[in-house]
Amino acid sequence: MKERRTLHKRNIRIIGVPMDLGQSRRGVDMGPSAARYAGLQARLERLGHTVFDEGNVPVPNPEEDIAQSGARRLKTVTAVCQNIYDIARKCVLADEFAIFLGGDHSISIGSIAAQSQDEPLGVIWIDAHGDFNTPESSPSGNIHGMPVAALVGEGPESLVNVGSPGAKLKPRQIVQIGIRDLDELERVRLARSGISVFTMRHVDEMGMASVARQAIDRLRHFPRIHISLDMDSLDPDEASGVGTAVPGGLSYREAHLLMEILGDSGRVQSMDIVEINPILDTMNRTAELAVELAASLLGQRIL
Repeated sequence: MKERRTLHKRNIRIIGVPMDLGQSRRGVDMGPSAARYAGLQARLERLGHTVFDEGNVPVPNPEEDIAQSGARRLKTVTAVCQNIYDIARKCVLADEFAIFLGGDHSISIGSIAAQSQDEPLGVIWIDAHGDFNTPESSPSGNIHGMPVAALVGEGPESLVNVGSPGAKLKPRQIVQIGIRDLDELERVRLARSGISVFTMRHVDEMGMASVARQAIDRLRHFPRIHISLDMDSLDPDEASGVGTAVPGGLSYREAHLLMEILGDSGRVQSMDIVEINPILDTMNRTAELAVELAASLLGQRIL
């Protein structure tokens, strides 16, 4: 894909969060390194942006005593999300575009809490999963399946209160795209939530251009948008190195078109890129695709 320099140059800050405490499978803690190795900073600089790499938020290993048991792991995830929040607030105050490299999807509790504090924020959650579980509805108890619930004020109190007490979003502030794998109770909760959900059936029937434009329109009242991109939203044939692969996902072109249309809106101010698992990947292909998608969001176009 041919590159061109974007007309709107940004100051971009990259924050790595090598956390895999929100799930039981190891490997996504290496996601930030994989994305950096794939040339994220250089790719964005070629588009005319000024890019700073903040390094990584400190995260304990799952083997450490502080993170092993359920209660202690929840406390550790909460502490990491609070650290993300503190760093992300500096980006907001400096009017920088922030890219948070996960790590599992629980990192979004911190990144979105920081972005939503000053004014209402629209969130586009691109994922195979709804991430709308609470401990009572989740079959696995994995925290990376709970961030959307926590952000609307449901679930463990410590996660809900990251950054400031209470919910950070209302359901009408969230649009989900690419959903195709929900737990039984989570499906009921999500259907009743008021969140706008575009499943893969919607993508198949309406086409990605229509879905992307409807997503932006549903968030038209919000001046700023945060993109939370889980790489398992793509089909495993395109992105095999992910935390929880699910067949039937977005194609290469659908994902790029989505990023391009979202970028054209001019309202995206921050993004997460999560669930890259290099252990399960082939020659870092998934991280390279993640870098390409970030570039499409931030100005790369065919012509």
